[in-house]
Amino acid sequence: MPELPDILIYIEALEARIVGQRLERARLASPFLLRTVRPPLEAAAGKRVASVRRIGKRIAIGLDDDLWLVLHLMIAGRLHWRSPGFKLGRRGTLAAFDFANGSLVLTEAGSKRRASLHVVEGAEGLGALDPGGLEVFEADLAAFRERLTSANHTLKRALSDPHLFSGIGNAYSDEILHRAGLSPVALTNRMSTEEIRRLFDATRETLLEWIGKLRQEAAQGFPEKVTAFREGMAVHGRFGKPCPRCGTKVQRIRYAENETNYCPRCQTGGKLLADRSLSRLLKKDWPRTIEELEAEGRG
Repeated sequence: MPELPDILIYIEALEARIVGQRLERARLASPFLLRTVRPPLEAAAGKRVASVRRIGKRIAIGLDDDLWLVLHLMIAGRLHWRSPGFKLGRRGTLAAFDFANGSLVLTEAGSKRRASLHVVEGAEGLGALDPGGLEVFEADLAAFRERLTSANHTLKRALSDPHLFSGIGNAYSDEILHRAGLSPVALTNRMSTEEIRRLFDATRETLLEWIGKLRQEAAQGFPEKVTAFREGMAVHGRFGKPCPRCGTKVQRIRYAENETNYCPRCQTGGKLLADRSLSRLLKKDWPRTIEELEAEGRG
């Protein structure tokens, strides 16, 4: 799922292309994309784009008369900039938003249709779509600490909860926790003052670093390589590969459609975290330490 750095780069590319332009029409290839009825999507036609902003992991396109088109790309949704009048019909194409200088096209890989479009009016309409997560670049350490410890969750869950922190998901939470040297299953209410500061610094540093990398990658073009698995990431998507800091093989915890990646030496004191599926299967044979893992030739 595109997260804060990816969404920000999308927004910068859109600002350069559509702010000040009039939306000629919005075309839907999938009726399941549109999640609102009033105002109708047709009301957006002919209106000028005044601004583009981020709401959590959503992209909000502001039009004249305080009308907003709000896109949530979910896991597999992606945006593309195409020539004017781009033809719908290709598999995975959900919508096109036509301007005189080009068409903004939304696609979604796979068969599940999770991406969404909401048409809303004013601050109240936008507010209803805002999960309320803390914006880490607008917060100081005290505000970060207050939000982090507002409920007792694991660090992984807390960082990726959109009601707690804005724009951070599965990928960048892995990278943040690795940089901070903290276990993804550490509990928020048991963290020391020094650990919270480390996490605060790592969160800002990691996001800033990747914003810079993605901005350089886009290089004035439209970002077409948005993915959760990027070359240069320390642990996310790198199961079984060496940690860039210590060389230990990156491990994982799998659950549902996601997995958490971490370095057992840098983050968990050499202990392996229980993988819900494998550890239940192996029971007493599940290795508990790096040494046991290496002796059995796993990972």
